[in-house]
Amino acid sequence: MRQDYRAIALSIQTLSMTQAPRQDLFFSSQGLRCAAWFYPAPGVTPSALVIMAHGLGATRELGLDAYALRFQSAGLGVLVFDYRHYGGSEGEPRELMSVGKQLDDWRAAIAFGKTLPNIDPNRVAIWGSSFGGGHVMRLASEELGVAAAVSQVPFSNGLASMLKIPMFTALLITLNGLLDLVRHLLGLSPRYIGLIGRPGEVAMMTAADCMEGYMKLVPPELLASGAWRNRICARTGLTVYMPGRRAAKITIPILFAIAENDTIAPAAPTHAIAGRVARAEVKSYPNGHFDYYSGAGFEQIVADELEFLTRHLARLRVA
Repeated sequence: MRQDYRAIALSIQTLSMTQAPRQDLFFSSQGLRCAAWFYPAPGVTPSALVIMAHGLGATRELGLDAYALRFQSAGLGVLVFDYRHYGGSEGEPRELMSVGKQLDDWRAAIAFGKTLPNIDPNRVAIWGSSFGGGHVMRLASEELGVAAAVSQVPFSNGLASMLKIPMFTALLITLNGLLDLVRHLLGLSPRYIGLIGRPGEVAMMTAADCMEGYMKLVPPELLASGAWRNRICARTGLTVYMPGRRAAKITIPILFAIAENDTIAPAAPTHAIAGRVARAEVKSYPNGHFDYYSGAGFEQIVADELEFLTRHLARLRVA
């Protein structure tokens, strides 16, 4: 079925900086609506566009606005979206992570972004963090008409990440995942486990820095309203995602922003993947997975990403 990439809702009548600097939009992915924020570039026509999405279980509100505003202030348009089953997007059951569905959402977002007003479709970049950084790796290897990519603290090797999980916890995650899969096949409601937890708890991420680091990103109002919940369909634990397998097929410029003390997405596999990419650029940072959404860590990484994006997208500008 042909996708409809027209904006459907909320403040679509006029997209200009005479209104709010951020517009609420929807686009269609496989027949369901994905919610998005669009940040038009100030005074630049047509502008380059950066398309952004978050990591495992995360929505737009968890720190992406700061990046989008910084990119916008540098003259870039920005589109930030939620995957189906999360945040403002449609999809039941809630908190379902499907690699295939999320990759389809990315492809729909790219196609939609190229139709936005005052956007140059030849100067589109993709930016993903954590699990989204893995998606960006995978998508950069496809022929999607994308000009550049940023893979921030990326989940690049599912096996390496699984080996970080204590054996007994991994066994409990697997058992819950199998139960959830059976319930799904029987048409029953999902079996949920925690998205994040403390060491020893049954959750997808339980390293020592996970609970505090992740919860710093969650706005209190999202918790109070139930718009974000610390849970995920347990069948996610059966997924072994290897987004770097097609690294040799990546021909566009891609920046790997790697946290050397990452307890969720180990740095070594990402360095190995970057070594197989012809036009890879690598920036290394000394801290952990959750240290780049505020403070000095954010300032350092966003400056490096902006330099990369403006350099590569400006090269494509038509004189």
